[in-house]
Amino acid sequence: MAETEQQNESAESEVSSRVFTVPNVITFIRLCMAPIAFVLLVQGNNLAACAVLSISAATDFLDGQIARRTHTVSKIGQLLDPMVDRLLMICAVLGLMIVGWLPVWIVVLVLARDALLLAGGSFLLRKYGIRIPVIYPGKVATTFLFVGLAGLMLNMPQIPGLGWCDFAWLPGFNHVSCSWGIWSIYIGLCIGIGTTIYYVVRGYQELRKALRERK
Repeated sequence: MAETEQQNESAESEVSSRVFTVPNVITFIRLCMAPIAFVLLVQGNNLAACAVLSISAATDFLDGQIARRTHTVSKIGQLLDPMVDRLLMICAVLGLMIVGWLPVWIVVLVLARDALLLAGGSFLLRKYGIRIPVIYPGKVATTFLFVGLAGLMLNMPQIPGLGWCDFAWLPGFNHVSCSWGIWSIYIGLCIGIGTTIYYVVRGYQELRKALRERK
């Protein structure tokens, strides 16, 4: 246990205040890709939008690996990287909603979750210096969502619906054929709800601990 704490302290001490690093440049490029993917999608350039989204999502893993392996983890990078993921997600779901390939309730759920985590995380960090580390299932949920969004952008191959209901706002469960990507999105949403509950509970526990220490 003590060894793990020492490793965490060592990793934290390696975080620098540098701005112009290779991982940060990659993150900035990914930031520019988000609105590009949105514009391409709403203009009907589905394949190009899917390519931009896929490249941006794939390079999320790349910049993190480079930062850790080259010991160039920075404070600005830790702040920007999750924000870029959220912006890319927002642009993708809004674009798909505009073109009519994603139900409004999924967009609302994704945006509400991101807003909750962003606002809650910012509050805890700014007021109490509490940073809730990202857990692996959270990254799995994000991966499923990005894969599903890319599948919807391709809009092929189409697979038959299960025919369990007649609700138009439940693609895949009704009788209408739809992109396979919707199932990846459903999986990502289920995992994402679970991780959100974890983050909220963990944040509440850490907040109570910080308040007790202040008293």
